[in-house]
Amino acid sequence: MSKIMHMRGFLTSCPGVSPLAACSIGLTFATALALAPAAPATAAPAPVSAATTATTATTATAATAATVRGQAAVPGSTRSLPLVPLSRERVLGGAPEQGLYRTGLDRFALVGVVWDDPGTELRGQVRVRTRSAVTGQWSGWQDVEAHNADHGADPDTAEGSSRRVRGATAPLWVGDCDGVDVRVRAAGPGGGDGTGFPPGKRAGAPGASLPSGLRLELVDPGGGQGRVTGEGLPANPRGDDPPRTALDTEAALAASAANADITAFGATAIRELDRAATEQELTRLQGPVRGKKPYIGPRPRIVTRRGWGADESLRERGFVYTKKIKAAFVHHTATGNAYTCAQAPSVIRSIYRYHVKSMGWRDIGYNFLVDKCGTLYEGRAGGVAKAVLGAHTLGFNTNSMGIAVIGTYGATKPSSAAVKAIARLTAWKLGLYGVNPSGKTYLTSGGGNLYPKGKNVRLNVISGHRDGFATECPGKRLYAKLGTARSSAAGYQGR
Repeated sequence: MSKIMHMRGFLTSCPGVSPLAACSIGLTFATALALAPAAPATAAPAPVSAATTATTATTATAATAATVRGQAAVPGSTRSLPLVPLSRERVLGGAPEQGLYRTGLDRFALVGVVWDDPGTELRGQVRVRTRSAVTGQWSGWQDVEAHNADHGADPDTAEGSSRRVRGATAPLWVGDCDGVDVRVRAAGPGGGDGTGFPPGKRAGAPGASLPSGLRLELVDPGGGQGRVTGEGLPANPRGDDPPRTALDTEAALAASAANADITAFGATAIRELDRAATEQELTRLQGPVRGKKPYIGPRPRIVTRRGWGADESLRERGFVYTKKIKAAFVHHTATGNAYTCAQAPSVIRSIYRYHVKSMGWRDIGYNFLVDKCGTLYEGRAGGVAKAVLGAHTLGFNTNSMGIAVIGTYGATKPSSAAVKAIARLTAWKLGLYGVNPSGKTYLTSGGGNLYPKGKNVRLNVISGHRDGFATECPGKRLYAKLGTARSSAAGYQGR
């Protein structure tokens, strides 16, 4: 059972949730309001509703005019372009091969394809090539992961049943680009036209069709962090210090206040603690536990939403919580591995914008993200120590958290730094809820393709996405490292 907490609710009620849930937010938010500098009355723009759809040709969020301590909100944009038929053949009123070729576009760094009905699967292949805005050269053809329905809010939840939600491919990070060529084909043999599809006489199998309303999404993360040189190095030497969200809106204040029980209000990163300090913090948060040694790993450093430049006006207001955290599901973002660690904040801003503006979710789906250098990032807003309901493992979002390693790990081995970061994060976060990361737990399915709704399923406390839903995620190379993450996390807890 989840509970949504809006701003007024912070100061008036917090029933039925754990000591680490929303109760502490009222005090911290009230403190934040007292301490935060006031922005001019004309400075804060009206919040952008998540109901704003990606079916318009261009959507953009302007940087707010006000700044707090000299830091402005991070601009960005999403451009949505309808695909066009590439063949004369028609199946059920639509062409089984669609695409788009455009140059001279405003710069973008992440691409994806969306369609009208989230319940319709894209049975086919999606390939894309892009033109570098730096060199003017076209990339080779790249596959876009078409099967992305395994991510998302649970069925029958307000977020999952929203009319704003769309079907979508996984997003693909492409760097700083100004041209795109995309081809989408229904399942079956292709035409052998150089796109890398299998050769054949037909664009798709007899009777094959594509979902209606196919659109190409071009995402600019803002802040200049998607810009790379021809050598693939960050064009900005301070690329590891992204623009930060200004604390001049109610949403930005709330997102920062949600972490104020464990860090300073307005912090761009939650600092690392040693074991003794972590145990003291646990006692402060939950009270002393008599006769028991606390099993909890030292708190790792976590970059906050403000630290990676989240535009808080994009997401829906309020936070949604469950009662506890019993399990962690590990994912990969399937966005590709062609990013530098300095670009990771840009990749996260792009995924966030894609999840909200393109796919229609209330916020980024993952609770945490990890880059290839092992840096941890706060994902969905609501407080890193709290039981925030995510949209990461369809059917098993309740009482769990989702951790996404940025990249694609079907054939690529994850870095040891990323695996270690998973272990450190789970040792701490699961320790807050008294959970053994090397143990087993039971979760009730909300519905999916592996387990029917209502079934009580026994899972590893640290599971891969594929353990709850039939999917390739988190990729076989990352999935093979989860045993290491479990044993390491248990060791960090002192077990």
